[in-house]
Amino acid sequence: MKIAKNTVVTVNYKLSDAQDNLIEDGRQPMVYLHGDYENTLPKIEEELDGKEVGYSNTIQIEPDDAFGEYDPALVKVEPRNRLPDPLEVGMQFEGMPESDSADDEAMIFTVTDIADDKVVLDGNHPLAGIALRFELTVAEVRAATDEEIAHGHVHGAHGHGHDHDEDEGDAGDHFRSHPIH
Repeated sequence: MKIAKNTVVTVNYKLSDAQDNLIEDGRQPMVYLHGDYENTLPKIEEELDGKEVGYSNTIQIEPDDAFGEYDPALVKVEPRNRLPDPLEVGMQFEGMPESDSADDEAMIFTVTDIADDKVVLDGNHPLAGIALRFELTVAEVRAATDEEIAHGHVHGAHGHGHDHDEDEGDAGDHFRSHPIH
Protein backbone atom coordinates (compact mmCIF):
# COMPACT_ATOMS: atom_id res chain seq x y z
CA MET A 1 0.00 0.00 0.00
CA LYS A 2 1.27 3.46 -0.89
CA ILE A 3 1.30 6.30 1.61
CA ALA A 4 -1.57 8.66 0.79
CA LYS A 5 -4.15 10.80 2.56
CA ASN A 6 -5.93 8.86 5.31
CA THR A 7 -3.30 6.16 5.72
CA VAL A 8 -1.65 5.38 9.04
CA VAL A 9 2.11 5.37 8.64
CA THR A 10 4.64 3.76 10.97
CA VAL A 11 8.13 5.17 10.48
CA ASN A 12 11.36 4.15 12.17
CA TYR A 13 13.53 7.23 12.51
CA LYS A 14 16.62 8.80 13.96
CA LEU A 15 16.71 12.55 14.54
CA SER A 16 19.98 14.52 14.49
CA ASP A 17 20.97 18.11 13.94
CA ALA A 18 22.74 19.20 10.74
CA GLN A 19 26.12 18.31 12.30
CA ASP A 20 24.91 14.74 12.99
CA ASN A 21 24.64 15.26 16.76
CA LEU A 22 21.98 12.79 17.90
CA ILE A 23 18.80 14.42 19.27
CA GLU A 24 16.48 11.39 19.46
CA ASP A 25 17.26 7.77 18.67
CA GLY A 26 13.69 6.81 17.73
CA ARG A 27 13.47 3.73 19.95
CA GLN A 28 9.71 3.97 19.49
CA PRO A 29 8.53 4.41 15.90
CA MET A 30 6.62 7.49 14.85
CA VAL A 31 3.03 6.57 13.97
CA TYR A 32 0.89 9.24 12.36
CA LEU A 33 -2.21 9.84 10.24
CA HIS A 34 -1.02 11.03 6.82
CA GLY A 35 -2.81 13.84 5.01
CA ASP A 36 -2.33 17.30 6.51
CA TYR A 37 -3.63 16.45 9.98
CA GLU A 38 -0.60 18.18 11.57
CA ASN A 39 0.53 14.93 13.23
CA THR A 40 4.08 15.33 11.93
CA LEU A 41 6.11 17.96 10.12
CA PRO A 42 4.75 18.82 6.64
CA LYS A 43 8.17 18.17 5.04
CA ILE A 44 8.12 14.61 6.40
CA GLU A 45 4.66 14.04 4.91
CA GLU A 46 5.84 15.55 1.62
CA GLU A 47 8.86 13.20 1.55
CA LEU A 48 6.82 10.08 2.35
CA ASP A 49 3.79 10.77 0.16
CA GLY A 50 3.40 7.96 -2.40
CA LYS A 51 6.10 5.77 -0.81
CA GLU A 52 5.70 2.17 0.41
CA VAL A 53 6.97 -0.08 3.21
CA GLY A 54 10.76 -0.35 3.01
CA TYR A 55 11.33 3.16 1.64
CA SER A 56 14.30 4.75 3.37
CA ASN A 57 15.88 8.17 3.06
CA THR A 58 17.59 10.92 5.04
CA ILE A 59 16.12 14.41 4.79
CA GLN A 60 17.15 17.71 6.27
CA ILE A 61 14.49 20.17 7.36
CA GLU A 62 15.44 23.80 7.91
CA PRO A 63 14.12 25.71 10.96
CA ASP A 64 11.47 27.60 8.97
CA ASP A 65 9.91 24.26 7.98
CA ALA A 66 10.35 22.69 11.44
CA PHE A 67 10.03 24.62 14.71
CA GLY A 68 10.89 28.11 13.49
CA GLU A 69 13.81 30.38 14.13
CA TYR A 70 14.91 31.01 17.71
CA ASP A 71 13.20 34.16 19.03
CA PRO A 72 15.11 35.91 21.83
CA ALA A 73 11.96 37.90 22.64
CA LEU A 74 10.43 34.67 24.02
CA VAL A 75 13.04 34.50 26.80
CA LYS A 76 12.12 36.18 30.05
CA VAL A 77 13.61 36.50 33.52
CA GLU A 78 11.23 36.16 36.44
CA PRO A 79 11.72 36.57 40.18
CA ARG A 80 12.32 33.18 41.83
CA ASN A 81 9.50 33.76 44.33
CA ARG A 82 6.90 33.80 41.50
CA LEU A 83 7.48 30.09 40.79
CA PRO A 84 6.76 27.03 42.93
CA ASP A 85 9.15 24.87 44.93
CA PRO A 86 10.88 22.64 44.15
CA LEU A 87 12.15 24.22 40.94
CA GLU A 88 14.59 22.58 38.51
CA VAL A 89 16.05 23.37 35.11
CA GLY A 90 13.91 21.66 32.47
CA MET A 91 10.59 22.14 34.26
CA GLN A 92 7.84 23.66 32.14
CA PHE A 93 5.10 26.15 32.94
CA GLU A 94 2.25 27.66 30.98
CA GLY A 95 2.39 31.43 30.72
CA MET A 96 1.66 34.43 28.55
CA PRO A 97 4.17 36.09 26.24
CA GLU A 98 5.18 39.63 27.15
CA SER A 99 3.11 41.70 24.74
CA ASP A 100 0.16 44.04 24.88
CA SER A 101 -2.05 41.97 22.59
CA ALA A 102 -5.22 40.55 24.11
CA ASP A 103 -5.17 37.93 21.34
CA ASP A 104 -2.03 36.22 22.65
CA GLU A 105 -2.40 32.56 23.52
CA ALA A 106 -0.78 30.91 26.52
CA MET A 107 2.53 29.20 25.72
CA ILE A 108 4.83 26.72 27.38
CA PHE A 109 7.96 28.14 29.00
CA THR A 110 10.90 25.95 29.97
CA VAL A 111 13.17 26.78 32.92
CA THR A 112 16.65 27.11 31.40
CA ASP A 113 18.57 28.66 34.31
CA ILE A 114 18.13 29.36 38.01
CA ALA A 115 20.43 31.88 39.66
CA ASP A 116 19.99 33.35 43.13
CA ASP A 117 16.59 35.03 43.09
CA LYS A 118 16.03 34.95 39.30
CA VAL A 119 14.75 32.27 36.90
CA VAL A 120 15.21 32.25 33.12
CA LEU A 121 12.15 31.00 31.20
CA ASP A 122 12.33 30.24 27.46
CA GLY A 123 9.14 30.11 25.36
CA ASN A 124 10.93 28.81 22.25
CA HIS A 125 10.42 25.19 21.23
CA PRO A 126 13.56 23.27 22.31
CA LEU A 127 14.34 22.58 18.63
CA ALA A 128 13.75 26.16 17.39
CA GLY A 129 16.55 27.49 15.24
CA ILE A 130 17.97 24.03 14.50
CA ALA A 131 18.14 22.36 11.10
CA LEU A 132 16.91 18.79 11.67
CA ARG A 133 18.13 15.66 9.91
CA PHE A 134 15.71 12.72 9.88
CA GLU A 135 16.74 9.21 8.88
CA LEU A 136 13.40 7.67 7.91
CA THR A 137 12.38 4.09 7.09
CA VAL A 138 8.75 3.23 6.40
CA ALA A 139 7.86 0.17 8.49
CA GLU A 140 4.10 -0.11 7.96
CA VAL A 141 1.26 1.53 6.02
CA ARG A 142 -2.42 0.78 6.55
CA ALA A 143 -5.75 2.38 5.79
CA ALA A 144 -6.99 4.61 8.60
CA THR A 145 -10.25 3.73 10.29
CA ASP A 146 -13.26 6.02 9.91
CA GLU A 147 -12.88 6.97 13.58
CA GLU A 148 -9.20 7.90 13.14
CA ILE A 149 -10.09 10.07 10.14
CA ALA A 150 -12.95 11.74 12.04
CA HIS A 151 -10.70 12.42 15.05
CA GLY A 152 -7.68 13.44 12.95
CA HIS A 153 -5.18 11.11 14.67
CA VAL A 154 -4.14 7.48 15.10
CA HIS A 155 -5.81 5.25 17.69
CA GLY A 156 -4.45 2.08 19.26
CA ALA A 157 -0.81 1.06 19.60
CA HIS A 158 1.43 4.15 19.58
CA GLY A 159 -1.62 6.31 18.96
CA HIS A 160 -4.32 7.87 21.10
CA GLY A 161 -7.20 5.94 22.60
CA HIS A 162 -10.41 7.50 23.85
CA ASP A 163 -11.55 4.57 26.01
CA HIS A 164 -9.81 5.31 29.30
CA ASP A 165 -11.14 2.13 30.94
CA GLU A 166 -8.92 -0.09 28.83
CA ASP A 167 -5.16 -0.19 28.42
CA GLU A 168 -4.42 1.32 25.02
CA GLY A 169 -0.71 0.48 24.96
CA ASP A 170 2.23 2.34 26.40
CA ALA A 171 1.25 5.44 28.34
CA GLY A 172 4.11 7.35 26.71
CA ASP A 173 2.64 6.83 23.26
CA HIS A 174 -0.16 9.35 23.85
CA PHE A 175 1.95 12.30 22.73
CA ARG A 176 2.77 10.78 19.35
CA SER A 177 -0.66 11.53 17.93
CA HIS A 178 -0.71 15.24 18.65
CA PRO A 179 0.49 18.13 16.51
CA ILE A 180 4.16 18.90 17.06
CA HIS A 181 4.33 22.44 15.79
